[in-house]
Amino acid sequence: MARVRYQELEDTIADTFRRAGMAEEKARICARFHAEASCDGVYSHGLNRVPRFVEYLHKGLVDPKAEPVRVRQIGPVEVLDGQRGPGVLNAATATDRALELASEHGVGIVALRNTTHWMRGGAFGWRAADRGKILIAWTNTESCMPAWGATDTRVGNNPLVMAVPRAKGHVVLDMAMSQYSYGKLQTTRLKDQQLPYPGGFDAQGVLTSDPGAIEASRRILPTGFWKGSGLTILLDILAAVLSEGLATHQIDQLDQGSCTGCSQIFIAFDPERLGSGEHMQEIVDGMAEYVNGSDPVDPAGPVTYPGQNTLRTRQNHLEHGVEVDDGIWQEVRELAGQAGDA
Repeated sequence: MARVRYQELEDTIADTFRRAGMAEEKARICARFHAEASCDGVYSHGLNRVPRFVEYLHKGLVDPKAEPVRVRQIGPVEVLDGQRGPGVLNAATATDRALELASEHGVGIVALRNTTHWMRGGAFGWRAADRGKILIAWTNTESCMPAWGATDTRVGNNPLVMAVPRAKGHVVLDMAMSQYSYGKLQTTRLKDQQLPYPGGFDAQGVLTSDPGAIEASRRILPTGFWKGSGLTILLDILAAVLSEGLATHQIDQLDQGSCTGCSQIFIAFDPERLGSGEHMQEIVDGMAEYVNGSDPVDPAGPVTYPGQNTLRTRQNHLEHGVEVDDGIWQEVRELAGQAGDA
């Protein structure tokens, strides 16, 4: 692993996207989301995802010129069609529109269909919290996880994001419905490490902490076993129904890459508009401090609330450089047209 200055990371990714056919502004925005994901320690959906995104642009699975269009609006609820444009840009547009509706109505709901991979879903939670809003968002995906009790993949891992603004550090949950995402399996394997807890089954159907064995079997473990399986099914159904878009079994039929044609939901609340801003801060501060005051299993490892470790990682990377996998960094530099050794 090497370390790269944040701005160099963002600039290199932006050059890569421009060379792949994206317009300057769109390339820069997408690059910023990827770079910030790596800066926050979510390498799987930051730098590591760049080569695949470039591949999708070249194959035409993502339309770099597409813009989301409004299908309908009913009060604080809107439905958008992403027209298979860059998922990051579509999700940012949907998030911002949900925030605008929340500012007007107290709550705003945007259902987005026919979009593509949104990369790190937590980015949109941080985006909302930075603007003083609460956000609940999720996406469906192609099938990549067995339903509980099955051996073949029939459900998505359908990431769920929940974010609450806080002056001392936002509380942001970003979780897949699998114990570990495939991105986490990849980054752990690249470091030649084992997972801290079993994350799926090997080819013999035995629970394992070996990320490579789980990637090979594609039998990742649902979070909470049958509970995670049930939740991912309902998230999938709701995303498709509310957006009038595709569910997992229909995304599978498209077979055009990860998340191409997926459906997403963005629900925003404006605490000030609802008259609960001061109360919210009291609650979130109290809960964060209460959790931090827990008796830790490991005295060297404090108990944290969702998002707290992300802020620590971000600060470390901004000060000392963002950690990058040497091989992937070299590949991205080559895609950006940068000759020579990294």
